[in-house]
Amino acid sequence: MAYVMHFDQIDSTKVAEVGGKGAQLGELSTVEGVRVPDGFCVTTDAFQRVMAATPSLDALLDLLARAEPDDREAIGAASAELRRVVEGVELPGDLVAEIGAALARLGEGAACAVRSSATAEDLPTASFAGQQDSYLNVAGLDAVLLHVRRCWASLFTERAVTYRRRNGFDDRKVRMAVVVQRMVFPDAAGILFTADPVTSNRKVATVEAGWGLGESLVAGLVAGDVYTVRDDQVIGTAVATKARSVRAAREGGVEDAPVAAGRQTEPALTDAQVLRLVRLGRHIEAHFGRPQDIEWCLVGDDFHIVQSRPITTLFPIPEAGDQENHVYVSVGHQQMMTDAMKPLGLSVWQRTTLQPMYEAGGRLFVDMAPNLRTPSRRATMLEMVGKSDPLMRDALRAVLDRGDFIRTTPDDDPAAAPANAVPTDLTKAGEDPDPALVTELIRRGEESLLTLRHDIGELSGTELFDFVLADIAELRRVLFDPRTLPLIMAGMDASWWLNEHLEEWLGEKNAADVLTQSVPYNVTSEMGLELLDVADTIRPHAELVAFLHRVVDEGREGDSFLDELAALDGGREAREAILSYLGKYGMRCPGEIDITRTRWSENPAMLLPALLGNVRNFAPGAAERHFEQGLEEARRKEQDVLARLRALPEGEERAEETKRMIDRVRAFAGYREYPKYGMIGRYFVYKQALLREADRLVRSGVLQEREDVFFLRFEELREVVRTGDVDAGLIQTRREEFRSYETLTPPRVITSDGEALTGRYRHDDAPDGALTGLPVSAGTVEGRARVVTDMAHADLEPGDILVTAYTDPSWTPLFVTVAGLVTEVGGIMTHGAVVAREYGLPAVVGVERATRLIKDGRRIRVHGTNGYVELLD
Repeated sequence: MAYVMHFDQIDSTKVAEVGGKGAQLGELSTVEGVRVPDGFCVTTDAFQRVMAATPSLDALLDLLARAEPDDREAIGAASAELRRVVEGVELPGDLVAEIGAALARLGEGAACAVRSSATAEDLPTASFAGQQDSYLNVAGLDAVLLHVRRCWASLFTERAVTYRRRNGFDDRKVRMAVVVQRMVFPDAAGILFTADPVTSNRKVATVEAGWGLGESLVAGLVAGDVYTVRDDQVIGTAVATKARSVRAAREGGVEDAPVAAGRQTEPALTDAQVLRLVRLGRHIEAHFGRPQDIEWCLVGDDFHIVQSRPITTLFPIPEAGDQENHVYVSVGHQQMMTDAMKPLGLSVWQRTTLQPMYEAGGRLFVDMAPNLRTPSRRATMLEMVGKSDPLMRDALRAVLDRGDFIRTTPDDDPAAAPANAVPTDLTKAGEDPDPALVTELIRRGEESLLTLRHDIGELSGTELFDFVLADIAELRRVLFDPRTLPLIMAGMDASWWLNEHLEEWLGEKNAADVLTQSVPYNVTSEMGLELLDVADTIRPHAELVAFLHRVVDEGREGDSFLDELAALDGGREAREAILSYLGKYGMRCPGEIDITRTRWSENPAMLLPALLGNVRNFAPGAAERHFEQGLEEARRKEQDVLARLRALPEGEERAEETKRMIDRVRAFAGYREYPKYGMIGRYFVYKQALLREADRLVRSGVLQEREDVFFLRFEELREVVRTGDVDAGLIQTRREEFRSYETLTPPRVITSDGEALTGRYRHDDAPDGALTGLPVSAGTVEGRARVVTDMAHADLEPGDILVTAYTDPSWTPLFVTVAGLVTEVGGIMTHGAVVAREYGLPAVVGVERATRLIKDGRRIRVHGTNGYVELLD
């Protein structure tokens, strides 16, 4: 068992022995042309040996594990005691001797850097940068041993414990090694990012530099010089006033020291040195295969590399497999589901769609470059995107305005119209389709779903997978029926027409928002109202209400509570009402486009907070009253608009045309929700069948648990079923990747250079300090903000304003309670916006970082007509 390993014995495979930092340094030392100061690692085996010989640590780790994630006081107290114990441990004599021999190899009296190197550190998916401690200018065996113990103890700082919990690492499973490295005393030092840390552009490198040791930059004592490099040219230089530096102290350690006045505004590096450093960084990046965050020191004119770690905050680039320039837009922003998806969910969604979709970071993207190359397609695409998501349009314009990324080709160039391009006539869906088609297509969709449920039966094995593949073709036929798009576009076009013309003629913004309240055939808004009816069956029975509250308070999951209802007064009727609701809507859930997500039918307890909120907040018959109130408001608005139009010049003609558009939008607006409702219904049938197959694989010992299938793509799962053989390592790797993807925020737009763009709003009427967004449902409302990240934990009162990252149809039951809506993601025709308009809720969507900038409980004012949110107190 090795307690000390020198750098020349270490490479990237040795993370378990020497931690992430040690493995990176050992690997770096093998890269030709890279100067790495020599050193060694005190291994994790040494740490484990000493910890195992310290019995009191077990009880302290148990205490730490019992602390609630948000109980900072308990975590802090347990962490402090752990550090005190670890710093005081006695090292065995043979370990001391090994460290002493390794230290002697570095040179008699050599000053060293002593740095922690945890096994969960400097990893491709979690850098843990700055979470454990490092010590500089440490000389002599006794001092090195003291700082080795301090590094071990830093595994239990409060910040390190909190970081591990957020990233899914177990405190007991993370082990600590310690790097001991010969110090270099640089003239200048700093950090090199081989991808731009702000824009994520992989072709732009950023160098930060200051005098002395790099700790002056890390500690924030000074702002360093910043150099920006692209295509081997320095394209930007910002020289800072560097009044302080960190240097080695005579008695050991480091000290803060003033910089001579004449040097404070001198560049720390020449342009030639910057370019040489960036070339070195690109060489290191190529070796590791991903962008790097590199710590460097300049001694004389030589660069020494003292650390290189992956930049884990960058969103991955979708891969098209060629060298062309691509502009990818996020599917999740259009679908109101920006969370990471598991591989099975990604692969099923990709099989459902018409356009090729590219994966990155557990999300899907569509390449817009083919539609941006020709002037006509570009104009159509920007118009379409702008109507639904102005931020996405602005981000696309930012790419186009540079003029050097997307190559413009003539409209008549055959190469400019690839088969997968969005048709240019997408917004010209024809004149007044037959409203009877709405009920006809709904009926056909329901019949097709019933046929699927019957035919799939108990199919198993590869026969099941072949059946599902064939049925996905049927799903696509239903989804993309050539009669469907004209119906949806008829409602959307009518809504846009009304907003545009009524603002021009009457000065009334977003009039269609009121005119579309309580439209027929909107299955999503009906879902919210029908949960009010379920509440009516529960409300009269106090014992039943109390029981359901206990289910929520105890955090129970699943459907077992339904079987317990029969023993309670009113319980049988309540159970039947809940099951009836689930029979119609139980396939829904947050993030429902991911087939792997838990559905309401699989865990009905998810619905209880919303259901009990309805019991508490509404009187019997609220669903019918809510619908009739919206219908009456729409009728009054229609009468008002038409009367005002008739009073204008050419008023009768304008009123007649407006009446036709009102009838049109009310006939077709609701149907927009049905295709997705039918798709999610089919997804649930597929999922139930695939999970039956997963259970068979678990019983036969092929899989450890049924959810393992979620980390296999559809075709991979079919192969496992066929062969009875699975790559358990692949499943584990996919699990770890998914955890890392969950921490990432997907960009609206990302280029093949890796540049992430978000766009910006251009609101001239928003007051100072207001948060701007996209107005999607007219009106103004003031109330208490309730920031909700999980609808299963929503605690809403009438008059509250729901603030959340995104809403898909599963959030609709909450809309009946709230008075307004604010989301970070969304467009004018996404589900949350459609339902907000139908329910008459002022709503602003696409408000960047709304859940972080708006504090829960704060009073806010939502301007749903003009598109901004005011923070009132």
